[in-house]
Amino acid sequence: MKLIYKIGIAVLLITAVVAFAMPTKNKKVSKMENPIVTFETNHGVIKVKLYNETPLHRDNFVKLAEEHYFDSLLFHRVIDNFMIQAGDPDSKGAPAGKTLGMGGPGYTIPAEFNTKFIHKKGALAAARRGGPQNPKKESSGSQFYIVVGQQVPVEQLDAMIAQKADQAKNEFIQTKLYQPENKNVLDELIKLQQAGDRQNFFQKIQEFEAQYSDSLKNIQTFTYTEEQKNIYSTIGGTPHLDMDYTVFGEVTEGLDVVDKIAKVKTDRNNRPLEDVIITKVSVEK
Repeated sequence: MKLIYKIGIAVLLITAVVAFAMPTKNKKVSKMENPIVTFETNHGVIKVKLYNETPLHRDNFVKLAEEHYFDSLLFHRVIDNFMIQAGDPDSKGAPAGKTLGMGGPGYTIPAEFNTKFIHKKGALAAARRGGPQNPKKESSGSQFYIVVGQQVPVEQLDAMIAQKADQAKNEFIQTKLYQPENKNVLDELIKLQQAGDRQNFFQKIQEFEAQYSDSLKNIQTFTYTEEQKNIYSTIGGTPHLDMDYTVFGEVTEGLDVVDKIAKVKTDRNNRPLEDVIITKVSVEK
């Protein structure tokens, strides 16, 4: 395993989907059973089932929907063959060209990873801030995305599993680097990077990793069932996001609407040139 060579004070990892930095809000778990959320959009209707196994995300999403939080918001980030994203309160009535994706309700949700729930096409998942500033991978309080994805060969999935194992170890080491007691090590690595001294940089990393060899051996990784592999190879999805972003529901009706939205023209920030509006959100419990 090799640590990413390019180190910066603010970011060590690739920031994915969206960025947030807000306090966590813990919620009481209700007894809702797989509520159905209906999104009425100017492109059609999408119905989503929320999972009981992710109660924090489920209950928070229902609460916001019942408060009409999502009404009149935009699908502000659309990438064909990847996902469509919404939930930024700043998108409501946002003028054309405004950069979106940083808004939220003022709190985050603890991650609820479950190996049963993968990023298959139609999966509903929570956006979050990436990088070592969010080591627990807590979710945005309101921003979410629906997976579009594409078919992934089984061979590619097997390679991805190995890559994710290395990524998990990488993230562990990088998180340790940002702990106060290791500030001197981080400072030295930054100096070596700035000097272009790759040999001593990687030697220092290896010495640092050796301190945590037992912990690295015990890091849990995951694999796919044969059924999940079949889903990815036939239906498609975005497997590289699995166990990094919380999946908490799936589309039950309107997947054609999701595909339609995914095809709209966008600007360089992936915002649709013509607004894709969530006119109303309702919940069936």
